[in-house]
Amino acid sequence: MSNIVVLDNGGGLIKAGHGGERDPAVTIPNCMYRPLSSKKFIHPSPTAASATEDLTSAAVRRPIDRGYLINSDLQRDIWAHLFSSLLHISPSASSLLLTEPLFALPSIQRATDELVFEDFNFKSLFVADPPSLVHLYEASRRPYGLLSETQCSLVVDCGFSFTHAAPVFQNFTVNYAVKRIDLGGKALTNYLKELVSYRAINVMDETFIIDDVKEKLCFVSLDVARDLQIARKRGKDNLLRCTYVLPDGVTHTKGFVKDPDAAQRYLSLSDGSRSQPSETVKDMDRTEVMEEARDRKRADLAKNEFDLTNERFLVPEMIFQPADLGMNQAGLAECIVRAVNSCHPYLHSVLYESIILTGGSTLFPRFAERLERELRPLVPDDYQVKITTQEEYSHPP
Repeated sequence: MSNIVVLDNGGGLIKAGHGGERDPAVTIPNCMYRPLSSKKFIHPSPTAASATEDLTSAAVRRPIDRGYLINSDLQRDIWAHLFSSLLHISPSASSLLLTEPLFALPSIQRATDELVFEDFNFKSLFVADPPSLVHLYEASRRPYGLLSETQCSLVVDCGFSFTHAAPVFQNFTVNYAVKRIDLGGKALTNYLKELVSYRAINVMDETFIIDDVKEKLCFVSLDVARDLQIARKRGKDNLLRCTYVLPDGVTHTKGFVKDPDAAQRYLSLSDGSRSQPSETVKDMDRTEVMEEARDRKRADLAKNEFDLTNERFLVPEMIFQPADLGMNQAGLAECIVRAVNSCHPYLHSVLYESIILTGGSTLFPRFAERLERELRPLVPDDYQVKITTQEEYSHPP
């Protein structure tokens, strides 16, 4: 076993393992939580979301906010549990490879160094930013590809706290060209909480449950206007409607999708086989929509479950159109174009042809396809646009 410990210390998840291994040995939430049945906060574990543990209305404390370390004491407790109980390593006999977010302040860097050397006594530390590591991993998989030959790529990191479009040149991140969107998985979960709470049942305190809903049911729309019309249909004509059952604390302590096949039926259809509504979004009968929402709320409160229709694609839509929610920020496609334009013109064609997606929020179905559709009109015609997804580079070719 290698004495090098690799630690990806994200705002949402910690992924840790030993140097030389292909996959992380441990993946845990980077938080401590307190269920209603407990009087103290509990350390995270890989089985934190298991069906045997009721996380309904659990209080959550996180050491990282907006991507940066804000609570060193809490992070120390989580790391101590990780190293001793999960990885079973001796830090004093190990070296550490640690990821650090871009543009971390010197005070945050000093706090991290104190954790590594003073609290855990690691022998040595190498700090790397995620975009450069993602680039190097992809280059190692394709030693004769364009990315390896040019040592250049554009890493789109859409994680828990933020989204970065980061150009990488000669295996180093071009810091002055990095563009950031203050949107990530946490913001998407909070938005879904608000939608469900307003339309169905109050879930503002259900972080773990709504995270599960988002990961299982949300997807990226390729045609928002069309999907909004489909979401208004009733009965079997509504291919988007699906039901999520909340935990009751007796028969099941974890929520679940009532009919998984129904939740996937819309995604399984090709573009041509989906119904094409003749109405426009402007023709929507608002009275009918409000009445349907009230009916859904009455039914959901009685059955301890709720339906999702347009919420499934409106939540990931934030990444592509944050202005629709009043946010003064560009969408992801425009963010990428700005990052590329900040680099030397000689690099533009290579960057557009070497886009790498990483981060949990890029795992929504159709994410890459939607991004390419939005990016293509913004890119000169003589440039190719090629996007590599996590599914592609997470498995050997």
